[in-house]
Amino acid sequence: MTTDIEEGLPQGWGVVPLSQLCELRSAGTPVTVLKEAEPGAVPLVRPADLRERRIVHSGTAFVSGIQAQGLDRGRIRAGDILVTRTGTVGRVALVTDAESGWFHNTHVLCLRPSDAASAPYLAGFLAGPGSVAWMNGHAAGSAIRSITVGALAGLPVVLPPPGEQRRIGAVLGALDEKIRVHEEIARTTGLLRESLAGLLMSGKVSVPPK
Repeated sequence: MTTDIEEGLPQGWGVVPLSQLCELRSAGTPVTVLKEAEPGAVPLVRPADLRERRIVHSGTAFVSGIQAQGLDRGRIRAGDILVTRTGTVGRVALVTDAESGWFHNTHVLCLRPSDAASAPYLAGFLAGPGSVAWMNGHAAGSAIRSITVGALAGLPVVLPPPGEQRRIGAVLGALDEKIRVHEEIARTTGLLRESLAGLLMSGKVSVPPK
């Protein structure tokens, strides 16, 4: 039977629950959090570190090297997708090589796609407004909203053929990279303005007349 979501989709496209595309991994036992890095410490990803579909680590949460030894649950690798499960439900980030081997805390779920090539598409789909609205609609709680692993597993995913998935993922990834570059330019320009304003207003640098 065709579902409402499937109506109007191109031929060869379908809709499947999220659980058919990836393993949903919780962080497991909470770890002791270090607020500063020490030799051997491993960064810990928290919900606030997921911004604009990427991980921006705050540098204020780590797992000690001793705890990290032999600990697999909660450890992430390139191609995983992180999703916030509490508070601001539905923030999404695709794990890159730079974060491989890090840990995530209990407020973040790790999705490990069965097909690594589908990860960019799946991350883009989950970050879309429809998916975020679905997650928030299935979250529970009044003071602090939260979505369970079981609920998230049922999220319906629109699934194009593999080749189309890769193309869509590549386009969205390229746009995300442009956003990152522009944000870095804006940040650097802001710092330059602050420095230049101080020099100009102290008389150390003058503006040449036209």
